[in-house]
Amino acid sequence: MSLHRRLTVVAVIAVLAVIAGGNIATAATAPRPNLVFILADDLGFGEVSFNGQKRYATPNIDRIAREGMAFVQAYAGSTICAPSRNALMTGHHTGHASVRNNFAGGGSGGDRVALKPSDTTIAQRLRGAGYTTALIGKWGLGEPETESAPWRKGWDFFYGFVNQAQAHNQYPEFLYRQLTPEPLAENFGHKEGVYANDRFTEEGLAFLARAAADRKPFYLFMSYTTPHSDLRCPSDSIEEVKKANAWARERGARESSLIFSAMMLRLDRDVGRLLDKIKALGLDDSTLVIFTGDNGAHSEDDKDNEFFAASGRFRGIKRDLFEGGIREPFFARWPGRVAPGSTSEHVLAFWDFSATALELAGQPRPADLPAEGVSFAPTLLGRTRDQTKHDHLYWEISIKGEARQAVREDRWKAVRNGLTAKLELYDLATDSGETNDVADKNPNLVARFTAMLAADHVDNPDFPLTPGAASKIKNKSKKP
Repeated sequence: MSLHRRLTVVAVIAVLAVIAGGNIATAATAPRPNLVFILADDLGFGEVSFNGQKRYATPNIDRIAREGMAFVQAYAGSTICAPSRNALMTGHHTGHASVRNNFAGGGSGGDRVALKPSDTTIAQRLRGAGYTTALIGKWGLGEPETESAPWRKGWDFFYGFVNQAQAHNQYPEFLYRQLTPEPLAENFGHKEGVYANDRFTEEGLAFLARAAADRKPFYLFMSYTTPHSDLRCPSDSIEEVKKANAWARERGARESSLIFSAMMLRLDRDVGRLLDKIKALGLDDSTLVIFTGDNGAHSEDDKDNEFFAASGRFRGIKRDLFEGGIREPFFARWPGRVAPGSTSEHVLAFWDFSATALELAGQPRPADLPAEGVSFAPTLLGRTRDQTKHDHLYWEISIKGEARQAVREDRWKAVRNGLTAKLELYDLATDSGETNDVADKNPNLVARFTAMLAADHVDNPDFPLTPGAASKIKNKSKKP
């Protein structure tokens, strides 16, 4: 063997030895992970015990953070349901998205707007990359008769609520299995025989078993409807709350607090069942599990957010663009890849998920992927030096005729509640609770952020920021 050839062989062996002895921290060389994304509905930043919740415990949700990475500066796509999920599915922020509110025009009397045929979901992209995809739970981005029904937007398997208003019922009379409504006879006549989220967990466990047998990479989106109102939960979880918490046994304990806590305990139990199933199937080391919520804490059904410190140290709740309305728990676990017990200050938002999932799946960034999304895969895999950061983040929504906008750039956060309202400015590095408006002291920053609010908004006739300008046309797409 020539000297040159021997040196080449030695070099190759050396490289292989390094690979064998170390953790390969690149998406390109790592095996394509299975993806399990668990989304809670209307979950405040402070409503998990990892983030300081004291009224009840969420040990299984906390386990994802303890055994993985906690992103402490993670943001939902919006401060209410449908637009937040749009950002998660498509990679668009709400200044560019097709769906920017739950109803056209921002009022409850408007029409529901579906994703457009041109909107490509991350399920469609991953399915094209060889993944088996499943959505279990709540969709809310296209009615059954539209082109954006879940079975037409990339999901190989669907079980749950298509319409998000129907998802407010914890004991529905039917749930969709694929294209077909499946009766839940135990709930007929307003009976409470089958709790919807229990069914979601059972379907999730069954899907995991099928996926493990198929030996193909998969993407499972567990879209729970807890702890969204209405506040209802099986009695065994309410009794568990009373057994575990002294406050719950006191005379005069608020019924809504008992039920909300029970919903969170049941959600946590189900997260634990999913984690245990993943481990039992031998999928632990090949599966990235993410847990988060779609927007801030709700205040419906007499829920006492002060009692629960629902938003943690942050100001605002659901429907606000202050931190409490959009800052979310965000935990990621992938044994052997994501460093256990780690914390990241990387600023991410829901519209980053598509870019992240595709990078982890070993796919080049598609030309049509919205530009606003930034992959956080480098941070997950410990390559923080390779992590691209956002120039800024942007949100918009119209609530009861009031246009609300927010932008975050580095340490600064600008919020405007009304197109002609004074812009508020906060330094999150020293004032994460947004209590000290420093706009008057920083006129140059106010001018800069005012221009950014205008630049990031692209007009959408269904969701105008100008009150009263909503399109009157019903958006009901035809079947393909």
